[in-house]
Amino acid sequence: MEYVQLGQSDLNVSKICLGTMTFGDQNTQAEAHEQLDFALASGINFIDTAEMYPVPPKAETFTRTETIIGPWLKNQQRDKLIIGSKISGPGRGLSWIRNNDFSLNRKTIRSALHDSLKRLQTDYLDLYQIHWPERNVPIFGQYQFDPNNELNADGQQKHFESIHQQLEALSELVQEGKIRAIGLSNEQPWGVMEFLRIAKQYHLPHIATLQNSYHLMNRSIDFGLSEILYRENVSLLAYSPLAFGHLTGKYLPNPNTVGRVTLFLGYAQRYTKPNVALASAAYAQLAMQNGFTPTELALSFVYHRWCVSSTIIGATSMAQLQENIQAYGKPLNAEILKEIDAIHLRYTNPAP
Repeated sequence: MEYVQLGQSDLNVSKICLGTMTFGDQNTQAEAHEQLDFALASGINFIDTAEMYPVPPKAETFTRTETIIGPWLKNQQRDKLIIGSKISGPGRGLSWIRNNDFSLNRKTIRSALHDSLKRLQTDYLDLYQIHWPERNVPIFGQYQFDPNNELNADGQQKHFESIHQQLEALSELVQEGKIRAIGLSNEQPWGVMEFLRIAKQYHLPHIATLQNSYHLMNRSIDFGLSEILYRENVSLLAYSPLAFGHLTGKYLPNPNTVGRVTLFLGYAQRYTKPNVALASAAYAQLAMQNGFTPTELALSFVYHRWCVSSTIIGATSMAQLQENIQAYGKPLNAEILKEIDAIHLRYTNPAP
């Protein structure tokens, strides 16, 4: 396993990060702990979770993932692991989270962190991220900014907690030793630059990471964000590298194959767009023509992409987890990468 420093922080993480959003819904506690043990034995030191998990979010499962990880983490050598979690933003209709108190102000950020620490049975988090922005921004399959969403139903400007205040609240927790580094998730170029600008202007913590979707069918980061991350020394944590299973090829013979897309209808809206099936088929064919499984091709592309610091993988079975980790040792040659770019130009970002 290879390791990399996250941004300007002192966190050194494995190039593969174990995602946990299936823990507590599709995976039992025993299965989750088995995955965690295997990941650790495979050299993975980076675990990603969130207060909202498991996904898709439900009132009856909210916080269950962190609660499952806690007993396992308590029995590990804590300083050998990098644990990242996330605070939920507002506006997703998840009224049960923090009793519908979503504003990312000082009170809610402190409260959410303390609750996560309690569930995870640890005194600190290595990385704490804002799961999605408080302001109006296109995320989770939306792909256009809409100024009309700046207004309430009565036509008045909505209130958004300022990025400056969010950073100040996070800074206090860093100073108290409860967070080692901070990051963003599902963020857009303006937001990343604003966090960086304010941090520099007011001597507040520099964001170490950006956790965004990145895979063969969503390379939107390549259009602008990658330059920002490079020049500002922010590390990309790529999530959903298999595009909810679409890049494994399992939905090609039968779109009704059992998986997250069919188990949770209406949840994976970004994968209902017109060219998803065509792009999936093209990448699967390329993989098989070159001695790879579709899973190996998709993961290896993200694992070894210059702009990706660590890739977040998730699995519902040990066989899936093993295949995902083993794919790291199968880099793609220049000819295959050229073919990937040709497909990308034909089906550009069908699942943004």
